[in-house]
Amino acid sequence: MSSSVESLERTYQDDYEPFEHRKIEKPNTTIGSFIHIIKGSLGTGIMAMPLAFKNGGLLMGSIGTVVICVLYTHFIHLLVSTSQKASKRSQVPMLGFSETARDVFSKGPTCVRPYKNYASGFIDWMMVIDSFLTACLYIVFISKSLRDVLHNQLQIDWDTRVYILLLLVPLLIIIQVRKLKHLVPFTAVAITLIITSVGISLYFVFSEPIVLSDKELWPKWTTIPTFISTVLFAISGINTVLPVENNMKHPKHFLRTFGVMQCAFGFLTVFYGITGFFGYAKYGEATMGSITLNLPSDNGWAETTRLISAMGIFVALGFSLYVPLEIVWPQVESRVPLKWHNWGQITMRSVLAVAMIAAAFIVPEIEPFIGLLGSFSVAALSILFPVAMDLIFRWPNDFGVFKWHLIKDILLCVFGLFVLIVGTHFSILDIIDIYQ
Repeated sequence: MSSSVESLERTYQDDYEPFEHRKIEKPNTTIGSFIHIIKGSLGTGIMAMPLAFKNGGLLMGSIGTVVICVLYTHFIHLLVSTSQKASKRSQVPMLGFSETARDVFSKGPTCVRPYKNYASGFIDWMMVIDSFLTACLYIVFISKSLRDVLHNQLQIDWDTRVYILLLLVPLLIIIQVRKLKHLVPFTAVAITLIITSVGISLYFVFSEPIVLSDKELWPKWTTIPTFISTVLFAISGINTVLPVENNMKHPKHFLRTFGVMQCAFGFLTVFYGITGFFGYAKYGEATMGSITLNLPSDNGWAETTRLISAMGIFVALGFSLYVPLEIVWPQVESRVPLKWHNWGQITMRSVLAVAMIAAAFIVPEIEPFIGLLGSFSVAALSILFPVAMDLIFRWPNDFGVFKWHLIKDILLCVFGLFVLIVGTHFSILDIIDIYQ
């Protein structure tokens, strides 16, 4: 009897199409979704790619960047496909990251079911912390760029912290944009500005002969974790993936061959590899946390590039903070009377903006925290959880011929743990070394 019931349930699940039940007031087009995915990864990360190659060497850096970007694309595929399959199984239109984790854990093996709420809560707060720290790093980058330009052009010798404080007012304004649809124009402008600044930076890189003979081809063993962490930080945008897919007018276009995901990360892989290789080939051991910071201080185009990159990163802040704000607001909403919801939103967003400015004020540095973000938050969110959810969802009989899915997931978990433990260890040592 039970087998026939299960068969009927399975048939009903096969007939259910989650995409047909989505009711989105203002869905994103495929092009708009492509732009959002690009922007979700394209930030100060691409400007840090020369630093990644400094830690990885020219040859290892080139190969490693392609491998890591391909792996990261696979992790995104695992996350989205598991979310879509879980939505179909549970007969719901869509699931977010933490909702997918709760669904997968609750219907997985008996041993993991008690941890469904822990998994969901951990993902939510890790996404909040990751977005918060990334935004703080953006604020520091913008402040350093403004400081360099004004110091070089007007001899204004203010500390970086002064510029961090000056960013509070514009940040309070841009953080109030609440709809993902309304952020598309900002995202398009941000991508244009960032790509323009990187393009001008590469112009300076190629303006003089590049000498490769004195550059390292291979990394030291101690810098490999930092290289991996920096590339992961550069390419990561896991927080925005499911919100973008869930808001698509044609969600089937996300995972299909030459769809949104493949085109976006293919473009990013090429763009990141070129920037990292030639940025390090040009500046060598003098390579800084952002390629724009290496540009000459006596050139007007270089100074303009710093301003363009700072503007692009700032305009992108609203999109970068969309996901954490969507996570935090429901925690606050239930405690605020309905008539005060609008002011509650304004207050919550303003408090977060002040907190980010305060954190950036306390630690106004870029380089040491890029690796830490890549190894800690990205390893947990972008590697371990997507792989673990795929493994749990497939358990026990959906691993394919010779259980190749199981073997692959175990190997990817080992890679994620390596990045998490070893990468975090060396990043913390770097931070301690800088501040001693």
